[in-house]
Amino acid sequence: MSINKDQVEGRVKEAAGKVQETAGKAVGSTGQQVKGTINKNVGAAQAKFGDMKSHIKDANDAKDAK
Repeated sequence: MSINKDQVEGRVKEAAGKVQETAGKAVGSTGQQVKGTINKNVGAAQAKFGDMKSHIKDANDAKDAK
């Protein structure tokens, strides 16, 4: 299975969003919590998109190898 840019960037954004969300909770900032949740979900979506790209590429590579 190959790793692509969207998978890496998405997981980094997701992790940063989790940190931002947790920091917002710790200091009582609803705005930071919301921004963190949004960033976490955007990152997760990008990572899933990267996962799908990788699966499609792997399937095509396997098909071409036949």
